[in-house]
Amino acid sequence: MLTKTKNPTEISQLKEIRKVKFNIKLQNHFWFWGVYFTLNFLRWGAYFNDYPYAFKSNLIEFSLVIPLVYLNLFVLVPKYVLKQKYIMYTFLLLLSLFAIYLLKTALTYYIISENIWPEANREYHPFEINHIVAVCIGELYVLAMASSVYLTLTWLKERERNRSLRENQFKIKLKYLENQIQPHFFFNTLNNLYALSLESSKKVPDVIIKLSNLMEYVLYDVKGTKFVPLIKEIDYIQNYIEIEKLRFENVEVTMNLESDIEDVVVPPLIFISLVENAFKHGGLNNKNLKIKINCKVIDNKILDFEILNNFVISQNQKAKRGIGLVNTKKRLKLIYRNNFSLKQKTKLNFYITRLQIPTHNED
Repeated sequence: MLTKTKNPTEISQLKEIRKVKFNIKLQNHFWFWGVYFTLNFLRWGAYFNDYPYAFKSNLIEFSLVIPLVYLNLFVLVPKYVLKQKYIMYTFLLLLSLFAIYLLKTALTYYIISENIWPEANREYHPFEINHIVAVCIGELYVLAMASSVYLTLTWLKERERNRSLRENQFKIKLKYLENQIQPHFFFNTLNNLYALSLESSKKVPDVIIKLSNLMEYVLYDVKGTKFVPLIKEIDYIQNYIEIEKLRFENVEVTMNLESDIEDVVVPPLIFISLVENAFKHGGLNNKNLKIKINCKVIDNKILDFEILNNFVISQNQKAKRGIGLVNTKKRLKLIYRNNFSLKQKTKLNFYITRLQIPTHNED
């Protein structure tokens, strides 16, 4: 019978799951036990009106229960509870409690009083059931309280660490998608430049200059930024349009900015794939390409970006799906979750793409 072996990565992940991480500062441990000891000493000292006895009794109690708490947290819980070995954990915990009972009873007898349970109304002898139960319940109470505080603080730190990891993963994934979009765009532009060079076109120097401006924007202006002014994105789009106009003989592009957009910021390079698609798919078999771009702000909340292009249907034309628009959708999902709208439709011989995203205003 064949068994599936785990690879090193899976084994490492399993170990991480089963390992309990405790990274609370050492000084906080001393503060906790010091405050707890003081409060317990004052409580029982006032209750019996016997502070020397309360001090000695608590000194014995804490010298035994503190090792039990850390034994439980660092050994028993990771080794048995997290591995679902509950019977063994229960057995070892009971054994530890019994050992503490023996030590506490002996220390009380030889250091404090031959009456091993002075708090009771009558004299008790070792190994009487009531005494055993009382001592064990007391130790379990301290164990449960201290462990609960410790595990709660650790859980809060782990939650914050996981949140930070998720945020870093989000940034890495977003950066990965942005890095995919940029080579994709320049690949298309260089193809355009190559086509012009084959024709020995005089337009080549102009294309190179405009391409240099685009690369400067991508490499320097938007590097490491989550949002950029919408005006800069519009300038970037206009430079791109000028390059495409050099390639297409008959192309008419109009842009309408219907609102004040000076303070609006957007994710960098979020619209360029939509413009690329308009040229790419609208320009196929189209001798008179028309593109219209509308950009406006609705109710000071929604940025509405709409691009329309006419197209000519060819029977031999096969749809080719690029990565630009796919990556744009993924970026929008990461940045805005479900708080955006990207719709595409055809009307008569026009292809219409409409993107609506929340406005982000610079403070």
